[in-house]
Amino acid sequence: MTLLESEEHKALRAAVAALGNRHGRDFDRETLWSEAAKLGYLGVNLPEEHGGGGGGIAELSIVLEELGAAGCPLLMMIVSPAICGTVIARFGTDAQKQEWLPALADGTRTMAFGITEPDAGSNSHRITTTARRDGVDWLLTGRKVFISGVDIADATLIVSRTEDARTGRLKPCLFIVPRDAEGFSRRQIDMELQATEKQFELTLDDVRLPADALVGDEDAGLLQLFAGLNPERIMTAAFAIGMGRHALAQAITYARDRTVWDTPIGAHQAIAHPLAQAHIDLEMARLMMQKAAHLYDAGDDAGAGEAANMAKYAAGEACVKAVDQAVHTLGGNGLTREFGLAKLITAARVARIAPVSREMILNYVSHQTLGLPKSY
Repeated sequence: MTLLESEEHKALRAAVAALGNRHGRDFDRETLWSEAAKLGYLGVNLPEEHGGGGGGIAELSIVLEELGAAGCPLLMMIVSPAICGTVIARFGTDAQKQEWLPALADGTRTMAFGITEPDAGSNSHRITTTARRDGVDWLLTGRKVFISGVDIADATLIVSRTEDARTGRLKPCLFIVPRDAEGFSRRQIDMELQATEKQFELTLDDVRLPADALVGDEDAGLLQLFAGLNPERIMTAAFAIGMGRHALAQAITYARDRTVWDTPIGAHQAIAHPLAQAHIDLEMARLMMQKAAHLYDAGDDAGAGEAANMAKYAAGEACVKAVDQAVHTLGGNGLTREFGLAKLITAARVARIAPVSREMILNYVSHQTLGLPKSY
């Protein structure tokens, strides 16, 4: 891979930045979503034959990062085109691709993703939502929690488990559950976090689904699941980097303009050096994100798994530090609504704990990369 962005990527970055700057941090989610879709940004990673741009996660991550840097990130980009769109594009039936991919690409339909459970977190090995056959249909039963945007999604891609006839063990499988399916209910979670996308707890009470609701091969298991989880980690890194850049840009502007005792505060090393360090950390996280996207788009799922986890870890840490330093630079102004930085204190921590905590990423690297024994 090259460490330098192509001219096409630079042009995409500039165009999305212009779109984001037109909307700013007081953006209307539906309006921005619609405009981004019309410009081809939402489906830039999806196949051209199904209405997408024919690019990959590398291009989609640029879109999300630049929107975030402008103060108007679209969280559902992580879920709808990146996770669900990728899984359906790689493993869906022809009918599923024809039904969903053009609509996900043009923004007329969205899809949520349900994996996290109250007692399992994102540990796919402990998921208790199960699917069992009933004639030619499937019956899904279980609970999900902290599922984003279910109220605005036309369907939710649910991670459940089915019993392997050969071993009797449960293996993960993916099902498309329509929003209005009987037995499929949601409850909004009361969050301190200020976001346009709401969080929900889902209950599946013997939700009956036709055979064609199953995405991909019943026996593919983790392969299909991680086809969606690796892009999720890469896109979460893009989300965090964009947020960190947005906070840092405001701090830099303030440090240049704010004058105390006839000197801009940015001239003092106590202000300048932490901002410089935050910029360095964000740039390093972006390099790892670009590596992860390159590996994923090249078809190296194993290599992408390691890099995507590292990128998400690095970006989450860099984002939290950048936001904290931005607020500190502005002092009392950093806590006012005028600058909009205070709400990022909470939002930045999402990149540390979701979709997988930094501790679980450290576990992954220590086990998978370093070959150290497990403690669990």
